[in-house]
Amino acid sequence: MANIINRDPFDDLLQGFFVRPVEFGRWAAEAPQMRVDLSEDDAAYRVHAELPGVSKDDIHVSIDGAVLSISAERKQEKEVKQGEKQLRTERYFGKVSRSFQLGQEVDEARATAKFKDGVLELHLPKKAATQARRLTIE
Repeated sequence: MANIINRDPFDDLLQGFFVRPVEFGRWAAEAPQMRVDLSEDDAAYRVHAELPGVSKDDIHVSIDGAVLSISAERKQEKEVKQGEKQLRTERYFGKVSRSFQLGQEVDEARATAKFKDGVLELHLPKKAATQARRLTIE
């Protein structure tokens, strides 16, 4: 005797779709990442940003009053050859950026940045706080 199974084709189409994680390819693990530590003392802010695999020329830092923005772009190309025969060529381009609202404006003229071994170090001196001036009414 044959067993008859009633199946809905729509269920077969979606079966497992929401169970498996979506894979964005092997380049997803190589996407640029930025891990940032931000510290503050009475005189300045210090930023320690890890940007592995990013070139110094591809990092951009901007200061607008009390807003700090860091962006980095990573370009990677890989070509595998065997003799004269090209087996594979892969390219990856990605960008990452972070912005922070600091508690006090930064003195852009005295700010410094260093990049060594994939680590960006920023020293951001605070602007001197201006005292509110009271106006006398005549």
